[in-house]
Amino acid sequence: MNQDYDLHLEEAKGKIEESSDLEALKKVEVELLGKQSLTAQAKGSLGELEPEERRELGLVLNETRTKLEEMLEARKNKLDSEIRGEQLENERLDLTEFDQGHRLGHRHVVTQTWERLEDLFIGMGYTVSEGPEIEDEWHNFGALNFPLGHPARDMYDTLYVEYGDPMSTLLRTHTSPVQIRVMEEEDPPIYSIMPGRVFRSDTADSTHMPVFHQIEALVVDKGITFGDLAGTIETFTSAYFGKDFESRLRPSYFPFTEPSAEFDIRHSGGKWLELGGCGMVHPEVLKAGGLDPEEWQGFAFGFGLDRLALMRHEIDDLRELFRNDYRFLAQF
Repeated sequence: MNQDYDLHLEEAKGKIEESSDLEALKKVEVELLGKQSLTAQAKGSLGELEPEERRELGLVLNETRTKLEEMLEARKNKLDSEIRGEQLENERLDLTEFDQGHRLGHRHVVTQTWERLEDLFIGMGYTVSEGPEIEDEWHNFGALNFPLGHPARDMYDTLYVEYGDPMSTLLRTHTSPVQIRVMEEEDPPIYSIMPGRVFRSDTADSTHMPVFHQIEALVVDKGITFGDLAGTIETFTSAYFGKDFESRLRPSYFPFTEPSAEFDIRHSGGKWLELGGCGMVHPEVLKAGGLDPEEWQGFAFGFGLDRLALMRHEIDDLRELFRNDYRFLAQF
């Protein structure tokens, strides 16, 4: 299997080096990293494999994609330098700002974070699952063990839509309902992540937006313990943030997990920052997903993709991610 992807990398290297301009390089990038690329198609078939095979192939795909991105970036930088040199030589007396129409577009910083996390978890043997953004009350609240009087059901927090019975259909407030849908549709063992866009009735400020992004992780198998959860979070923290970061768990409460915890991270002995919530899947949630809690155990954790992008790139204001200011976005 590795030989096949080594050959793919050699062929890709030739195509990248043959790209004589940014337009040609963009076409090669779409061919190598787009939805129809070899790695994307292989990524989509991971769910058909056994857990061990899925973990092995996921790691290979993650490494292959990283090498392709590095080769494309190196070639882009070289072409950018050549174009810049030629432009400066031709317009030596033109004092207007350079960089108009000569940069290759790139993914938004949130999209980059989304794809990095998908690649990371695929390398750990997880699949990627999706669900509807317009949800029913059962999947968003009821199946997740939210009691009828829970404040999160209130209209001041939740955006309901005019469909069906009053307050029966809403814009999902978290990606957790995808966990229920996965348990309903798939047989354990389950190792899956659920990234997506969510909605709440929040006022936009430096740390909140009414539309933002989350990613959930769900594991359901036999003999799963809280130690497996702690180890997975530690592995994720080290892989994504680097060895200079550490994580910790603090007791907390969520209706859909028991016991529950918040997990924090910090860099080189600095201040602890809350990243997300986690815990062992509540027996009632397993039952709602059609599973027997006497036979199956699981853990789940979730965090905000936007907040993760802020931490990784040391951005001060969440609103900057949504202003579409080229001067800001071009830094990432």
